[in-house]
Amino acid sequence: MDADSRRVVHEAARRRTFAIISHPDAGKTTLTEKLLLYAGAVGEAGSVTARKGRRAATSDWMEVERRRGISVTSTVLRFEYADVVFNLLDTPGHKDFSEDTLRVLAAVDSAVILIDAARGVEPQTEQLFQVARARGIPLMAFVNKYDRPGMEPLEIVDHLTEQLELPLAPLTWPVGAPGEFRGVINRRDGSFHEFTRVTGGSGIALEHIVTDRGPEDDPAWATAQEELELIDATDSAFDADAYGRGELIPLLFGSAAWNFGVGLLLDAVRELAPPAQPRALEDGTPRAVESPFAALVFKVQANMDPRHRDRVAFVRICSGRFERGMRVTNARTGRTLALSFAHEVFGQDRSSLDEAFPGDVVGVVIGGDVRVGDTLHLGADVRFPAIPTLTPESFATVSNRDVSRHKQFRRGLEQLDQEGVVHVLRREHTQDPVPVLAGVGPMQFEVAVERLRTEFGAEVSLQMLEWKAARRTDADGAAKVLADSGHTDVFVRADGTQVAVFPNRFVLDRFAQRNPTVRLERLIGADDPV
Repeated sequence: MDADSRRVVHEAARRRTFAIISHPDAGKTTLTEKLLLYAGAVGEAGSVTARKGRRAATSDWMEVERRRGISVTSTVLRFEYADVVFNLLDTPGHKDFSEDTLRVLAAVDSAVILIDAARGVEPQTEQLFQVARARGIPLMAFVNKYDRPGMEPLEIVDHLTEQLELPLAPLTWPVGAPGEFRGVINRRDGSFHEFTRVTGGSGIALEHIVTDRGPEDDPAWATAQEELELIDATDSAFDADAYGRGELIPLLFGSAAWNFGVGLLLDAVRELAPPAQPRALEDGTPRAVESPFAALVFKVQANMDPRHRDRVAFVRICSGRFERGMRVTNARTGRTLALSFAHEVFGQDRSSLDEAFPGDVVGVVIGGDVRVGDTLHLGADVRFPAIPTLTPESFATVSNRDVSRHKQFRRGLEQLDQEGVVHVLRREHTQDPVPVLAGVGPMQFEVAVERLRTEFGAEVSLQMLEWKAARRTDADGAAKVLADSGHTDVFVRADGTQVAVFPNRFVLDRFAQRNPTVRLERLIGADDPV
């Protein structure tokens, strides 16, 4: 191995690329801000000190996110801590934006599941956990809001084990009932971290750590010891190999709002989460990190900075060394392109980046035909597996209300389709020119409408359609669907995929029973089990 390859391997070992996934209101964005705080990437929660001075930077940077108080798009936050380079991807929590989270899961090496101590695993995001589990992505769970009333710790362990269908290995254990939080026992070294509150939650909590035992004559401490004896009897010790295979979930407790347990979580990710490793190609062959440059485009976002109105492709580097200005090939089109404008990404903020290594996420200002799921590479042809797509459950026609803005309307729809904000469908078997939007939920349409208005100057109207279930099909299947009844229809995506739609699952199931040989596939990536 030459010196350049050794450097790539060394730098890849320093990377931790992970996502935070949860249901809405579990505190995901708060936890993201606090991880940045503890890593020293921000001076106080919600702010960042950049090279050219202090400026606001939160992971929720879109206007619709700030107005509604929810995340609707994933955000990349790159920072360093204790000689480790973190690429943290904050994902949307709402079910309607689950596709964005799926794309993020294709780009990370591990994930942190954030659990509300009172609500546990919500059904609306359970599918994302199952996708991560099925792919063998190492998962770490953080039980948040333990300072409020909620489930008892043993109840939480039972609930998570049942819902996530994987054994748990508690790394920390709470002392005190939910809402009467005293602190946590660090099972890795036996120390007790006393719970303290920080006024406003904007600074790092000053933890009182006891290395021998907990408070004398404290019933809460005695209860915690009894619970730990039960946990120890269930063979819940941490196994690094099982965690790395995605077969064991380390568990931690804390309160992101009060900055408690955040430092322990950050250290656990740094010490236990896997670094960048060889990634499987489309044919299943693992590609070594020191191989020539190859990267996966998992997100395309336009107009992050309205002053420039550019398109940024977020690429996960999978092998080799990235150099700004390098010319690479898009495996899908066979065309070459120069990666001249590359950035280190921190929320909405960007700074120029000259080089990067496997595990890094780079924002590349790019034009031309670059889409989500594309593989960019040097040398011989390289293709990473397709990024999955969830089955649409909501459909609506979209009409331009200003004929003088027709070009902007069409360009905006094409852009949003390429980004994966919504799927834009059309009917080929009729003369109906009105495009149809498809998505997991109607909030995707709200984002699309706002972006069409603010970024492209196109005022549009929507009309919701009756379809609630969809399946991918072929030409023969499309003909049978169209001939079946007036309750079904067929649309075509921009990539030529034919989509059969049904008013509900009952009609879909009846059609499938009557036509057992018709191709009806969930609209997901190849070999994905969900």
